[in-house]
Amino acid sequence: MKVAAGQGAFSPLTVISLVVIGVLSLAGLGVLSAYAPELKSGNDGGSHGLSKSSVGFGGIVRLLQMTGVPVVLSRGALGTGSEGSLLILTPALTTPPDQIADRQHRGPTLIVLPKWTAVAEQGKPGWVSTVGAIAPSRALAVLPDSIRPGTRIAQKAGVTGPLFTRPAGDVLGPRLALENLQTISGREWIPVVIDDRGAAVVALRRGTQTYVLSDPDLLNTQGLKRVEGAQVAVEILDIVRADGEAVVFDLTLNGFQRTRSLLRLMLEPPLLGVTLVIAALFVVAGLQAGARFGPAREKRRAVALGKQALAENTAGLVRLAQREHRMASPYAVLVRAAVARAIGAPRHLSEAELDAFLDRVGTQTGTGARFSTLATRAAEARTAGDLMAVARDLHRWKLEMTHGHQ
Repeated sequence: MKVAAGQGAFSPLTVISLVVIGVLSLAGLGVLSAYAPELKSGNDGGSHGLSKSSVGFGGIVRLLQMTGVPVVLSRGALGTGSEGSLLILTPALTTPPDQIADRQHRGPTLIVLPKWTAVAEQGKPGWVSTVGAIAPSRALAVLPDSIRPGTRIAQKAGVTGPLFTRPAGDVLGPRLALENLQTISGREWIPVVIDDRGAAVVALRRGTQTYVLSDPDLLNTQGLKRVEGAQVAVEILDIVRADGEAVVFDLTLNGFQRTRSLLRLMLEPPLLGVTLVIAALFVVAGLQAGARFGPAREKRRAVALGKQALAENTAGLVRLAQREHRMASPYAVLVRAAVARAIGAPRHLSEAELDAFLDRVGTQTGTGARFSTLATRAAEARTAGDLMAVARDLHRWKLEMTHGHQ
């Protein structure tokens, strides 16, 4: 493809469009990078409030919302207004126990222990298959060191149909068909919900507001596949939750913690105003750079200095006095001296003798003009045009006499 002279490869509109698209793309990338944790759907098959898998708790979150219970999916520290809320922790087997201990909350806390080993299904994002129950000791290992001593976790192999009640005998719902029912016991644990054998599935740590749900199937999506399971799950949460308070599902233990970064701070108040001002300054600087051609010129002095300034000032005075033609004769004298020096003319000659000598040399070398004639024209110059004409002829004569060398 040929490009005409004076034309660029791209039109100005194309260049401006590319610049705008590039700036917007870079800004979008920065915003997405800053808010990436919040933009994750969370439906990864894990055991947390964003997961809709069989071992996840997305079902109970949706159920509570539909029944009018306030639900919060927490990705960071809890505010002061959440002291009466029920905090639900759903640690995985890989969750360090000290993370649970570091989760500060003054209100009731319900820790849901893990029970199943799950693997992701190929070709079905967010789906998992349970391949067996974990050992009770592994489920116990997720509890913090402060409440783990003296705690025992037991599993009953096979499918059972327990009836869950309060210790006083209040029935929570119909019988449920549960596989590998997991229970909790210990001297420091007060039973809150028990099965028909008297084993606790929900217990309160003595002297604290920490509850433990030993069997996650009473709360996860797998347990809510029947109406009976949903009824028991809601009644269990009503026991440990104060009337009218919200339910907070913690997501920080499952890798969805909202992190603080410089980029994120710049995109949120109160630093958002500073970011907008900086962006506006970049836009104005870009417009100025696009409108200006070439490098920025340095500001010149009001009174110039140096030889060039002296010559320019002198020329300005001569031009102001309209005496440019008077410079023709002095210029002819300078040219004569330069040529005489270049061709080696004798130094003892007078001005008239030197003019005659230069005329003889010019005749011998075949120059097109005689210096005496040019000197007479210089003396008779009356306008700036006469000056330029004779100066041009003197320069040509000089080049012919010196053969282009000085």
